[in-house]
Amino acid sequence: MDMKLVKTVLSFSEIANAVKKTSVSLLVGSALLSGSVHAELGYAEKEELKFGFIKLTDMAPLAIAYEKGYFEDEGLYVTLEAQANWKVLLDRVIDGQLDGAHMLAGQPLGATIGYGTKAHILTAFSMDLNGNGITVSNDVWAEMKKNIPNGPDGKPVHPISASALKPVVDGYKAEGKPFNMGMVFPVSTHNYELRYWLAAGGIHPGYYAPAKGDTSGQIDADALLSVTPPPQMPATMEAGTIHGYCVGEPWNQQAVFKGIGVPVITDYEIWKNNPEKVFGVSGDWAEENPITHIRVVKAMIRAAKWLDENNNANRPEAVEILSRSDYVGADYDVIANSMTGTFEYEKGDKRDIPDFNVFFRHNATYPYYSDAIWYLTQMRRWGQIAEPKSDEWFMKTAKEVYRPDIYAQAANALIEDGLMNASEFPDFETEDGFKPVQKDFIDGISYDGKRPNDYLKSFKIGLKGNDQI
Repeated sequence: MDMKLVKTVLSFSEIANAVKKTSVSLLVGSALLSGSVHAELGYAEKEELKFGFIKLTDMAPLAIAYEKGYFEDEGLYVTLEAQANWKVLLDRVIDGQLDGAHMLAGQPLGATIGYGTKAHILTAFSMDLNGNGITVSNDVWAEMKKNIPNGPDGKPVHPISASALKPVVDGYKAEGKPFNMGMVFPVSTHNYELRYWLAAGGIHPGYYAPAKGDTSGQIDADALLSVTPPPQMPATMEAGTIHGYCVGEPWNQQAVFKGIGVPVITDYEIWKNNPEKVFGVSGDWAEENPITHIRVVKAMIRAAKWLDENNNANRPEAVEILSRSDYVGADYDVIANSMTGTFEYEKGDKRDIPDFNVFFRHNATYPYYSDAIWYLTQMRRWGQIAEPKSDEWFMKTAKEVYRPDIYAQAANALIEDGLMNASEFPDFETEDGFKPVQKDFIDGISYDGKRPNDYLKSFKIGLKGNDQI
């Protein structure tokens, strides 16, 4: 039946609207119990929606769902709006100015546990894997290169350990000068990846002590990390305020194009196929708009598949879309440098990294509990979670925030719509939300999401057990 016709008929009566909402709620409740949702989801409780994003290439699923009409296919009329920074974005989701947003994976977790602004935020959709890099200034790179072996082709051997940076940082300390680096937000993937890389190379990135009112993250630090908005990172480094940064694209490649810095490592090399951004909504919004939420996730799953299908064949078109001022607004060539399966380190050193940006492969869109728990372990490791927590606490918190049950409903609806196949998703009958033990970290340490405290104990640098600042 035509969506617009039904909408017109129902608008004749507020009673009919109330009946519709009641029926929708009953349908969702039944679906949650049965573990499946049929194509007849019912109509969205809220059809006109505003979603926020930051100007980064990994907002692509939102742009593609809009541009390809996937939102409209679900009866949703969406406005996409760039936000000034991650804090403003989160605050606007919390106060209802935004219906949802492209978020740092740590934001829903940080908000829910009360680090910073306290609010229940949840996610039923992971937006991508990988996509970040760490860049240093030309001066720092010149010193680092002295500590990096070259391969047969005369180019530096990758991945590059932070141990190559350690003599540079030690030199700054000996001269009484701070070694400053930028990251995008205290609970960002970038903060935790930068800290992980530094610590693996013997450089202490500092602790947080929120209970003592110190949220600088610089206690005992060798390298001083602070927040810098992504689009401002290249200029901030060029001005000498920071000596390097961790950020998503296109801002690492921008440094190469401008000739002001060198990306030394990607997050793919720090933790292969790490989760990066999520689509976040408030708990209240999700409760009030369950069918809308499922339909939003359906549209974004389709967008993610489009971005990866046929061996990234659609990426040039995606780059053209993202280069528009309404979205990322960077030059086509800068965005294409990473989005089309390559990554340029030192000028002219372009290498194939087909999985630098992953939107659908490797079950990228599925919100795994183990991903949530990894972020929580890093919050604990660096003091954002000030006190010891049990393994059960980690699990409970992950389940409050990450919602694979909602994702499964959207996926099953797409399967029943004939738009996707069951083979493209995890087996929802057996999936427990935990990836197998992951071993592809730069320091060789394995991660088992079911044993978070044992994982914390494996690090030389970082809080563990009963440690407190």
